[in-house]
Amino acid sequence: MIKLWFSPARLLDEGTTPDYRFSLANERTFLAWIRTALALLGGGIAVAQFLPRAEWGTFREVLAVGLMALGAMCALRAVARWLRCEWAMRHGEDLPPTRFPAALAVVITGGALAVVLYVLISGKA
Repeated sequence: MIKLWFSPARLLDEGTTPDYRFSLANERTFLAWIRTALALLGGGIAVAQFLPRAEWGTFREVLAVGLMALGAMCALRAVARWLRCEWAMRHGEDLPPTRFPAALAVVITGGALAVVLYVLISGKA
């Protein structure tokens, strides 16, 4: 399936063409995930630049790199999800289930709590 990432026109040979509204909705969802990925990358850059440096540990750097890595994973997941949904629509199958949104929400919540604790402990709020 990764080959289709770089040559999506090959999807036209698969199944039947779905209603264009569904394909466009799938594309809008893809773009929403890309915006999320960009926001995570921007958040990582902001943490690296603006979160105060503590005398203990490298929490700031770990959090910044973690956010940027999560953004990269989100972008890759967006492409994979778009392709799987498009393929399912062309074959008249149910859309594939995913746990990624829930996992992303849990990780972001954990990161937010960690930042709050960091700021409170470091006393540099």
